[in-house]
Amino acid sequence: MKSKQSWWKENKGFLLFVGLMLFVRAGVADWYYVPTGSMEPSIEVGDRILVNKIAYDIKVPFSNITLTSHSAVERGDIVVFNSEAAQERLIKRVIGVAGDRVALINNRLIINGASLSYRRENDKLLEELPAYLHEIKLAGNPTPLSSFREITVPTGHLLVMGDNRNNSADSRVYGFVPKEEIIGKATSVLYSLDNQNYYLPKLQRTFHTLI
Repeated sequence: MKSKQSWWKENKGFLLFVGLMLFVRAGVADWYYVPTGSMEPSIEVGDRILVNKIAYDIKVPFSNITLTSHSAVERGDIVVFNSEAAQERLIKRVIGVAGDRVALINNRLIINGASLSYRRENDKLLEELPAYLHEIKLAGNPTPLSSFREITVPTGHLLVMGDNRNNSADSRVYGFVPKEEIIGKATSVLYSLDNQNYYLPKLQRTFHTLI
């Protein structure tokens, strides 16, 4: 018994730290590694993204049980969610919220009957969602996913898309996202490693704010 007490005294601080970290990651904030280019250019392959898990609601740690909701998911937010349809964790941009009528014609979005504004600045193609002017990528040829007829986002769901429009499996593939699958809002890049250059850090991406 004395040896167990001694072991606890020697390791108590470390165990409490680990427990606190698990609690924080489960219920408050976490980081997410981005393995694909579906959100380029906003998010690059190798980025480690900070996810605010209490941006919209507070859940019981290690569960999808919501204790209280305090903020609505908005168009333009970048969210991380556990997709049951895709059987994996995904990160995408919210394009439509419940009640929105959304159509896509040749990679140009029409929301509630109004076409979004698009413009080029230098080599960048910018798309303007309300309060969110962000860059999108249209690499390669148009695909069957480059257009869809008007659909209405049902109650309790979201329509999400990747910023790399011709290279993203999103609501065009997996359908609407139930709100209960949302883990949190992606807010910034903690750090990024260059997979093509010996995993060296990309310093310009460190603490980069996501728009």
